[in-house]
Amino acid sequence: MTRQPHHPDHGPETTIDDFPRLLGRAREHAEVYIAGVRDRPVFPPAGALERLAAFDEALPAGPCPPEEVLDLLHGTGSPATVAQTGGRYFGFVNGGVLPVGLAARWLADTWDQNAAHYVMSPVASRLEAVCERWIVDLLGLPEGTAAGFLSGTTMASFSGLCAGRNELLRRQGWDVAAKGLYGAPPVRVVAGAHTHASVFKALSLLGMGVDGVETAPVDEQGAIAIEHLPELTATTLVITQAGNVNSGAFDPIDVICDRARAVGAWVHVDGAFGLWAAAAPSTRALCAGIEKADSWSADAHKTLNVPYDSGVLLCRDREALTRAFEASAAYFQWTDQREGMRYTPSMSRRARGIELWAVLKRLGRSGVEDLVERLCRHARRFAEGLAGADFRIHNDVVFNQVLVSCERDAITERTLGHLQDGGVCWCGGSTWHGTPVIRISVCDWSTTADDVDRSIDAFIAARAAARSQEPRP
Repeated sequence: MTRQPHHPDHGPETTIDDFPRLLGRAREHAEVYIAGVRDRPVFPPAGALERLAAFDEALPAGPCPPEEVLDLLHGTGSPATVAQTGGRYFGFVNGGVLPVGLAARWLADTWDQNAAHYVMSPVASRLEAVCERWIVDLLGLPEGTAAGFLSGTTMASFSGLCAGRNELLRRQGWDVAAKGLYGAPPVRVVAGAHTHASVFKALSLLGMGVDGVETAPVDEQGAIAIEHLPELTATTLVITQAGNVNSGAFDPIDVICDRARAVGAWVHVDGAFGLWAAAAPSTRALCAGIEKADSWSADAHKTLNVPYDSGVLLCRDREALTRAFEASAAYFQWTDQREGMRYTPSMSRRARGIELWAVLKRLGRSGVEDLVERLCRHARRFAEGLAGADFRIHNDVVFNQVLVSCERDAITERTLGHLQDGGVCWCGGSTWHGTPVIRISVCDWSTTADDVDRSIDAFIAARAAARSQEPRP
């Protein structure tokens, strides 16, 4: 490689020759991390957290050697990470990372593509178009459904609800892009009582507020009780769930969509992790009727195990979606190819579709089916093993979520503390119908049956420690 002359904008003694050397060093550190991730505590120990203080310094007065930067990041940062790619992280609904996705991410980061315009990155444009077509086919959605690729389900839900709100107003003769919301006709919002916090955040960002949401009661599993669904109208934005974040339950989307279509309401499906159930034969029935909805949001970095961050918004009405994010400027350069910025709120953004394409290409239809079914199988193994050890299972394990408690609330809470401190696995806590529970989310492709069994043993040991702390009568 020809050595390039120094340029002051690049910092001291920086040349293009630095790339191979530093990428090689980063790879060495990454290989060490990956080799040890399954043998380390899932949550970093106190000593590793204390050593993070090494980062707390004033901005250096001058440059630092790049090798030193990477060595500090690995030596101090790696031990303080949560090992969510090690097979025994069951806390939040955080997926692991498939090797091909990580490798594609590294290559894409080296390309450093901006996916706003086709002329900025033809490869990003083409791969986004391919991913759109593949996902629509994989999930059985209407042909022609549009996709936007965003940071996660929060922004995907924001985008779908934005398109829905704007379309409902357009049908009433109101152009919200031109006129804003001041004086606009009202749009009703109907959602289940267990709707995810990210949806309410999206509604707040959209200026629709949360106080006016008409909340539909849910059944004991957390799904909308269809008999209590408010009457829908042509000005209603209906929000359904494909996968309750606690129980994994699915709303009766089929019936809700039929009612909505009869009056012209807009249905959005929040399917952060559960929408992928439509891709597997054994779980497809959970998503019955989703093809009748108007918009859908999902995370590829959850069930599909694409690297963070990778959200997907799908919209039946392509024009409604592109109208919501329409923008123009004299320097924009449009083509007859896919223009990524038409489908998301962002203009400049990284080319997330590259690693998503790599994962879908690697897995194919049968691989996605196997991944989804394997995660569900491990969740059932968790539930059966814990139930056999006299833990209480609170939910029907229909997907990848398990809710667990002990004989008393105080013991459940102490058990969770011992479990999180023990390092064998990591689970989060939640409240289910007023009862403290331990929440298990099985999302990592690398989880094995042995990981589940080891974690069940850790639950039993943590409960024994919690019981030993009970006050004597």
